Amino acid sequence: MTRIAAAFFVVGLLSASGAHAADKPLLVKAPSAMTPTEIKAHNEQLTPTDPAYIKCRKTLEIGSLVKKNRVCHTNEQWKEVSAKGNQNARDTAEAMTSKAGNSN
Repeated sequence: MTRIAAAFFVVGLLSASGAHAADKPLLVKAPSAMTPTEIKAHNEQLTPTDPAYIKCRKTLEIGSLVKKNRVCHTNEQWKEVSAKGNQNARDTAEAMTSKAGNSN
């Protein structure tokens, strides 16, 4: 039963994307859940500057000297993550500056 539901889900994604299916490869899983082999196969037909190109980064896990986490996103998703982080930093800096100016 779950196979049938998964097949309908994939068919729904293909039909919903319509004309865009030929433009971009379809991501079946989240990039971080994909294996390196799947990512390599996905990236074969793309240039490194393409918005659908997947890039992975390893980050150190806090509290561990050796464990690393692999985080993968498309270029478009990395752009959004960066913009959100920059906005959060600006908001924090602005909040701290306005609080400092309110003291008597």
